[in-house]
Amino acid sequence: MATPTPAPLAPIALRVGAPAVLPPLTAGGLSWAPIALEDAADLNALRNAVAEADGEPVRESEAETADDLAGPGHDLATDSLIGRDTDGTARAWATVVSPPGDTGTVRAFLFGGVHPDRRGEGIGAELFAWQEARARQVLAAGGKDVPARIGVYASDTVPAAAVRLYERAGFTPRRYYADLERDLRDPAAPPLPDVVPDGSLRLVPLTNALDEPTRLAHNDAFRDHWGSEPRTAEQWRSGRTAYAPEWSFAVVDDAPDVLALLADPATDPDTAAALRAGEPLVVAYHVAARYTEDFAVRGHPFGYTELLGVRRAYRGRRLSLALLVAGMRAFAADGMAVAALDVDTQNPSGAHGLYARLGYVKRYGSTLRTIEL
Repeated sequence: MATPTPAPLAPIALRVGAPAVLPPLTAGGLSWAPIALEDAADLNALRNAVAEADGEPVRESEAETADDLAGPGHDLATDSLIGRDTDGTARAWATVVSPPGDTGTVRAFLFGGVHPDRRGEGIGAELFAWQEARARQVLAAGGKDVPARIGVYASDTVPAAAVRLYERAGFTPRRYYADLERDLRDPAAPPLPDVVPDGSLRLVPLTNALDEPTRLAHNDAFRDHWGSEPRTAEQWRSGRTAYAPEWSFAVVDDAPDVLALLADPATDPDTAAALRAGEPLVVAYHVAARYTEDFAVRGHPFGYTELLGVRRAYRGRRLSLALLVAGMRAFAADGMAVAALDVDTQNPSGAHGLYARLGYVKRYGSTLRTIEL
């Protein structure tokens, strides 16, 4: 029996149901204004207070918060709010972020919170309603007639009241993520194997010269991962306060079969243009970060694998293993006690088996809840 052809999507402006007017914010008697870059210190203190109250294993520096505010994907003037009480103390915030590189599914993510001292006053419910409404407006204004998604991430430690709020608003669990750790000091942990890329492949430090080739590799590597969309150059370069180049590596093909890659319909146009121009071909990468503010919360210094990927044409050559081992050895040489990373529990690449063989175990978890439009 033939598979039915999916019904065509209605135009996004009709599909998302964007309201003409945003809901009012009256609970708690707070004064509301768009977030400005000058609010970074106040917002950082507020976000860390919320993370501590909710038992989340993260803390942010003021620089990280400022970096986040300056990133692409949202207009602070229209897509953010900070609420202050009568003495000017920041008590609640919200942002709506829509990544500009989205093509297959356009997305809007909701971030925000209420200080633990001001919970139970209805502030969070009103603020979340404002966020959802604003997200619908942003998606409609984007004009991309493709599937759309509004999402909110929640750690496994989030209060039950927040989960009920998401459920009442129609946000359902869509994806689960596991934060994994491997103890680098444990003599009983599986030994790290020596893996050398074969043929014309070289494992090298991830230098500035390889930054754009690595972005192209990432967009190719994650095209078959759920929820992943291409990153523009601006997106790729943003949010780097915690980036650790000394822990980051790439695998380069010094003699790629350019004709075969150009003839392969799976080779994306940006990669094809880079090949024609003779640019370096990054085929796999390990991008690491140093989240110093989190060391005390987790109880140890750790190196974090932010991104790990292999181009689809180069899979099956143990490149992920080679890069992970290089990263872990760099972490250990720099005095880190633990290697950490986050993974989609339904990752299609078989990464879970690799992590388990290397001794990674789950420490924390989170859920992405969404409304699909």
